Amino acid sequence: MLALIAGSGALPAAVAGAQDVLPLVCALDGHAPDGLAVDIPFRLETLGSLLADLRRRGVRQVCLCGSIRRPEIDPALIDKLTMPLIPVLHEALSAGDDGALRAVITLFESAGFSVLAAHEAAPDLLMSVGVPTAQKPPAGTETDALAGEAALLDMGRADLGQACVVVAGQVVAREDDAGTDAMLARLERTPGQGQRLGVLFKGPKPGQDRRADLPTIGPGTVRAVAGAGLAGIVIEAESVIVLDRQQLLADLDRAGLFLWSRKAGG
Repeated sequence: MLALIAGSGALPAAVAGAQDVLPLVCALDGHAPDGLAVDIPFRLETLGSLLADLRRRGVRQVCLCGSIRRPEIDPALIDKLTMPLIPVLHEALSAGDDGALRAVITLFESAGFSVLAAHEAAPDLLMSVGVPTAQKPPAGTETDALAGEAALLDMGRADLGQACVVVAGQVVAREDDAGTDAMLARLERTPGQGQRLGVLFKGPKPGQDRRADLPTIGPGTVRAVAGAGLAGIVIEAESVIVLDRQQLLADLDRAGLFLWSRKAGG
């Protein structure tokens, strides 16, 4: 039996929809997934009890999916079964994003669960190499892609961000804790040049555990890219989750934007 340890956003519903049997949906307090009923709400302070409950229900596999904000731990709410986990949870909350996820994954594995990546539970979420849009990447896009790839390597060393914006071979914006949409929204205030220039580049951090927090694009990303005046999106093939692919591609074609799913390293 599969349980989704769900955060907010559309990814949990996409993973659930790919299953033959509806999984058990567990959601961290304040992070209900979009369009998906929650079977078990929980807090970090009761994580030990959640693990015990999942074992009683016959769960053998879990999938961590969706976005979360780092919660504060209220010592008054910690239950008996969670008390032994508190040192690991504190360490996770004080680590970078990838370090935090590795610690949480280790907790589930130590409790006897197999941890599936979202793309393992729903393989169609990833995109192979190619350009599936009517608009093709213009001349110079390879230069932008190489600059974006180098920027993400640099950002990854500091466990920061999975996206950047590149115009004419120069990185003009880097994702921070506010996320991709916030980065692109800041560019909306930049005066236009009369034509679309530059790309949003997205890919995973080097060496990250791909069982959680792979970068994601969806129809909302297309709107943000169009609003920022960019020409298209470049993603690392087989490494970026694509939500609502049919709608995303239709929106890209309608806006005259391209999507290039590119093999790492060119």
